[in-house]
Amino acid sequence: QVQLVESGGGLVQAGGSLRLSCVASGITFSVNTMAWYRQAPGKQRELVARITPGGTTTYTDSVKGRFTISRDNAKNTVYLQLNGLKPEDTAVYYCNRDRPYPLWGQGTQVTVSK
Repeated sequence: QVQLVESGGGLVQAGGSLRLSCVASGITFSVNTMAWYRQAPGKQRELVARITPGGTTTYTDSVKGRFTISRDNAKNTVYLQLNGLKPEDTAVYYCNRDRPYPLWGQGTQVTVSK
């Protein structure tokens, strides 16, 4: 079965940390560029970070220096380490593979309190 399953979200105080995980199944994980997106209430879904098969990473400006994307091809898993969390990071975080066709996970909620 082709799917992405996220975990690791939760409620954390500002300044805290979380690690999100996304396990892929049914795809050749190692050859895929993987990404994390997020969607806050009333806002459009936005790209947070992306990692290529070779490990090249990109980040949206608002998370640079605080979030880190990584992957473990042996475990078919992509991670997102969230440090220095801010209330504006509150959102549902989604794992994504965009080629050869878009594939999304169900999302995991991250809530950051003041």
